[in-house]
Amino acid sequence: MKEKILVVEDEANIRSFLVVNLSISDFHVIEASSGEEALKICKTDMPDVAILDIMLPGIDGYELCQKLRERSENMAIIMLTAKGQDMDKIVGLDLGADDYMVKPFNPMELISRIRAILRRVKATSKTKNEDVISIKNLKLNKYSQKLYKDDIELNLTNRESALMIVFMENLDKAFTRDELLNLAWGEDFFGDYKTVDVHVRRLREKIEEDPSNPEFIKTVWGHGYRFTKF
Repeated sequence: MKEKILVVEDEANIRSFLVVNLSISDFHVIEASSGEEALKICKTDMPDVAILDIMLPGIDGYELCQKLRERSENMAIIMLTAKGQDMDKIVGLDLGADDYMVKPFNPMELISRIRAILRRVKATSKTKNEDVISIKNLKLNKYSQKLYKDDIELNLTNRESALMIVFMENLDKAFTRDELLNLAWGEDFFGDYKTVDVHVRRLREKIEEDPSNPEFIKTVWGHGYRFTKF
């Protein structure tokens, strides 16, 4: 079965360009010209990947990303940002996006990123042996990829779950950002270290009592991060 890609872009020429290239690459493509139209589509036809332009009329790409992430933890979301707008990338990742592309871009690179994301999603969905890691008030079930704090399940994205597995399987090991990208995102991921920083900040907000003074995820200055139980 073909993977389903939702393209949300208000500029008709760009949207058509994306639809043609994705269709040629054997994806089933759904298109929408606004955030409102995209949300209506997703009520009955949930895509595997959503490609969202940030500058949309009405519901913008940020709000649409947040709403889609609330509806599905497994949907991959790629944001389309303007050249040089680093804050667009950071905000998009913070709202639950998995990746971003800067306009103008090569459609072949976009297709490569989509396939890389889909491979990671499929890999994380494969059946695993039951394995529970407990550290203080945190409990991670690797089989279901669910994390509990004080026996209450936390709402994690696929990338956050993958990052927690890396951390909790390697207590007190100091990782560079590049190492975390390779282990949690895969070696074919095209993003940069800012992705790790954003996801670490989101995890701290969910698992730490005081995110500004973290107990579990420590910053190793000049190096990266480590997860500790002490």
